[in-house]
Amino acid sequence: MSPRPVRDIAAAMRRVTRKLAGEVDDLRFEAPVTHVYNPLVYARRSYDEYVARYCVTKKEVVFIGMNPGPYGMSQTGVPFGEISWVRDWLEIEKPVGQPDTPHPKRPVQGFDCTRREVSGDRLWGTIAEHFGTPKQFFARHFIANYCPLVFMEESGRNRTPDKLPASEREPLFEACDRHLVRVVELLQPDWVIGVGAFATRRAEAALEGFGSSAPQVATILHPSPANPRANADWAGIVRGQLADLGLCKGCN
Repeated sequence: MSPRPVRDIAAAMRRVTRKLAGEVDDLRFEAPVTHVYNPLVYARRSYDEYVARYCVTKKEVVFIGMNPGPYGMSQTGVPFGEISWVRDWLEIEKPVGQPDTPHPKRPVQGFDCTRREVSGDRLWGTIAEHFGTPKQFFARHFIANYCPLVFMEESGRNRTPDKLPASEREPLFEACDRHLVRVVELLQPDWVIGVGAFATRRAEAALEGFGSSAPQVATILHPSPANPRANADWAGIVRGQLADLGLCKGCN
């Protein structure tokens, strides 16, 4: 079989992402969730640009996050998308629309948002320090989220997907599992690395059917400021974790 043309990988990724966006848009969630954002819809232009620039080849490593943060992908459409890194390092700045029902305490301001996404700042900052340029990083790596949706309670508090009731969680996870399988089939990575324990567990469950042909699944510490270990030395810990897997040359 001849190699897949480079342009087809980005196009295929856009297709499978649109499929996921439509599948999860059909789901319904009850209180305490009052608002659900789907940045794959209202920030699609930014995500499409991210894919068009940086998902044009097969990858050795795919990093998987949990779901968008309120000041990251919710604003920019890019996973872990802290605004300054998306705009200035990834060089993506597309117009961002609005969710169907915006939460008054969680406005979507796109690239005009002035709030900092600490997780994204740590992640992309560490990547930029080690690789120097996006071209060097994305030659062998890609970053995506397991779940594309943001869940908020009436107070504006974020509710993570693992905290949803089983009746809502199970159909959501089924759709997200199918999408992760499609991404792995498309990019054919040797490794899927969960950013945090939740993403790692979901990757293990979704890829179980691959059997001996499955990529290896591992985890790195999540960069959330809610994690005391991450606040101590996230970059150093993650370099060590990746070096132990043989995935971070020059990290030791």
